[in-house]
Amino acid sequence: MLKKVKMSKENINLPKTAFSMKANLQTKEPEILDYWKKIDLYKELRKSNKGKEKFILHDGPPYANGNIHMGTALNKILKDIIVKFHQMDGKDSVYVPGWDCHGLPIEWKIEEQYKKNKKNKNEVPIKEFRKECRDFAQKWIEVHKTQFKRLGVVGDWDNHYATMSFDAEAQIVRELGKFLREGSLYRGFKPVLWSTVEKTALADAEVEYQDHKSDTIYTAFSVKKTNLKELEGTDVVIWTTTPWTIPANKALAYNESLDYLVIQLKDDGDFKNKKIVIAEALLDSVIKDCDIKNYKEIKKFKGKDFKGTICNHPFQDIGYDYEIPMFEARFVTTEQGTGIVHCAPSHGPDDFNLCLKHGIKAIETVDGDGKYTKNLPLFYGTHIFKANPVVIEKLKEQKKLLSSGELIHSYPHSWRSKAPLVHRATPQWFISMESHGLRKKAIKALDDTKFYPDKGRERIKAMIETRPDWCVSRQRVWGVPLPIFVHKTTKEILTDEEVNENIANIYAKEGSDCWFSDDPQKFLGDKYKAEDYDKINDIVEVWFDSGCTHAFVLEKREDLQWPASMYLEGSDQHRGWFHSSLLESCGTRGRAPYEAILSHGFVVDGKGLKMSKSVGNVIAPEDILKKYGADILRIWVASSNYAEDLRIDYSILEQHADSYRKIRNTFRYLLGNLNDNFKKIDIKKLDLNHLPELEQYMLHRVYNLNENFKNYFSSYDFHNLYKELLNFCTVELSAFYFDIRKDSLYCDTKNSERRKSSIIVLNIILESLIKWFAPILSFTTEEIYTLINQDKKSIHLEKFMEFPQTFKNEKLNKKWEELKKIRDICNVSIEGKRASKEIGSSLEANLTISLNEKLHKITKNVNFSELCITSNVKIEKNDSSEISVITTKAEGEKCLVCWKINKNGCDRHPL
Repeated sequence: MLKKVKMSKENINLPKTAFSMKANLQTKEPEILDYWKKIDLYKELRKSNKGKEKFILHDGPPYANGNIHMGTALNKILKDIIVKFHQMDGKDSVYVPGWDCHGLPIEWKIEEQYKKNKKNKNEVPIKEFRKECRDFAQKWIEVHKTQFKRLGVVGDWDNHYATMSFDAEAQIVRELGKFLREGSLYRGFKPVLWSTVEKTALADAEVEYQDHKSDTIYTAFSVKKTNLKELEGTDVVIWTTTPWTIPANKALAYNESLDYLVIQLKDDGDFKNKKIVIAEALLDSVIKDCDIKNYKEIKKFKGKDFKGTICNHPFQDIGYDYEIPMFEARFVTTEQGTGIVHCAPSHGPDDFNLCLKHGIKAIETVDGDGKYTKNLPLFYGTHIFKANPVVIEKLKEQKKLLSSGELIHSYPHSWRSKAPLVHRATPQWFISMESHGLRKKAIKALDDTKFYPDKGRERIKAMIETRPDWCVSRQRVWGVPLPIFVHKTTKEILTDEEVNENIANIYAKEGSDCWFSDDPQKFLGDKYKAEDYDKINDIVEVWFDSGCTHAFVLEKREDLQWPASMYLEGSDQHRGWFHSSLLESCGTRGRAPYEAILSHGFVVDGKGLKMSKSVGNVIAPEDILKKYGADILRIWVASSNYAEDLRIDYSILEQHADSYRKIRNTFRYLLGNLNDNFKKIDIKKLDLNHLPELEQYMLHRVYNLNENFKNYFSSYDFHNLYKELLNFCTVELSAFYFDIRKDSLYCDTKNSERRKSSIIVLNIILESLIKWFAPILSFTTEEIYTLINQDKKSIHLEKFMEFPQTFKNEKLNKKWEELKKIRDICNVSIEGKRASKEIGSSLEANLTISLNEKLHKITKNVNFSELCITSNVKIEKNDSSEISVITTKAEGEKCLVCWKINKNGCDRHPL
């Protein structure tokens, strides 16, 4: 007996591979990174597809400030997956990483360091301060490079771009010059969102909305003149969540189509027997909020009857003795308040535009620090965020306060300082949305752009349709200075192309720091005298910087092209980088700088909650890399539906790690049975007629999967693509083909036709799978590739396979889908016997399968004992449409090679 066992082992083809089941990615991945560096993979990629059609995914610049987080990791991995897909699809898929470097966050960091060291920023020369900002940004660029490379992201790291490079700053000057020369860049005095903490205007993309507790007031403006008799002697009541803006009030707004009421109040107090005016639709809420117990309706009238009405300011008797006219405005609604809106033109876009339309100009009522100016008597020097109780008290004194309260509502905050923002009218530089048709050009460009997902188009279009003129100036230090001179006498803006180009050339050589320190004459040249001009010292907002990247990256580099094939960022960039790039490019080139936009959701925890340090649900990419490795993180990216917010926690990652093990086991099975001796099959010359039906069927499945793969890839539907690849590994291969062919691979002689056919198919499947998975599992596929292709450099230099039409066999597919259904029913019967302990493995079973004539016919020449992995199968005909299976325990002697049980011994392995 011992002799027989020894002989049987010699006859078994045991799988053998150097590809271990234990991945140990944390150790292997850095080794592969070293290998890529050694072979200069990026350079090899460029050589391999030189001259081919380009695919350019233009990198949206992350901010060079702090370690990467999960959102950044998601973004960079998704970009890398797409770039690698296109590269393996035969395109010259160039990826140049970049960084956004200017702006307030870095400036704040340096200021914080100054405060810590008790250093006064105002005593430090601007050039020195800016150098510290530059050094800070450069430090984080180097940190980011290392962190992005560790994720498996391949790019031109040695030739990255940065918005603070001299060439970039020079091109930003040229781009501004184009708007300046055409006349769409102008100086205006308008309300902008202003941070009193950061002392600068903010762009929409720098604003986040948070819950905020505001003081609310109902206050009265007494009617001075009116054309409607019933309004004489009444008080028009307004409601506001910004009592501090009352001193800046210049007008009231109503809606001509609304119904209004004059009601007389009967309750004791300052308003006893007074008549007030409110919208009829808001009567109940006003009565409730103001705790009015007793009142009488006097008159109902249409809003249009307000025309010509003039009121007094609530502070008329204490220095505010000017008239407050009432104007018709469609922005007045009945959602909240009284149906009449108080207008402070210095503190709201609607207020500003309405007052300007009627000849009332905004004045500076609040300074950059948030304090009232001398233009507001009684309140000068008071900070607006401390002014509400002061204003409310004054209203009480003047007997103009009907009621006060509090409201928690969504309110704009700075995403950096988290401080609440205010609308403040200041002199700023704007690019007009209307004067040269920028809005129309941008909307048309969006119609010509592909969006993934498509809903992104309507989102950004809605923003473009309603956005105000683009405020491009900031009152800070770290950024590109606005290259503008204004004539001291005429106040005309200098629009000379030679001067603009001179400034750009100086920036290209020296950088923009010199603007703050050098003689202005240096920039003006010989044509103009410096003493005739004021040099503007505002800087350009950073969104204009990054909006110009297409001009100083795509257009300037020979290895790239304009427009980009794709921009890819988080969905917040519809109001950020996608938005500013669109406006800048449409304003200067008449079209978008991209052909397609792909936007992804935000990373949230496993419950769908926003990640927060205080909640303790933050996961850092670094922690995932230490525990799992980058390929698990890349699986998470590929398997998640980026059109929605992406959930992540350790239980989710554990599921992906389990899936990875199944994929790795699939590769290990393939490699083990090939003994790591991969042979590339010339699939175009392969004669399928010489292969068994099962192998023909599997090649049809490979062909079908490749077609689906191409469709998913072309629509960037990665989560379904990954799902199909995983199912192919676990269901089609492990649970079906590998399970069936294990007997032949292990137990047939190496020269048997069946085994040789299976080896051919295993080679084809291995090559297919390693290439399909390469953009996702960049490290694991490289590990396998270097194991089986020691004479070649990298899997990422390969191309996807093209399968011949001969692999497609729908007729055979239909037959085998029926056979698989029969097999499934057989497996249920076998499992029943195993559960009752009547048999152990399926090889201890004999089957009797009863089929109708149609199914009986297709089982002809099909070895069902092989298909169901049993010792014997008997197939009978029946007249029923049902499939019936009887499982019995096999009797006889067990073959020591294939483990099948037969009464007459094993005909395949006679002893």
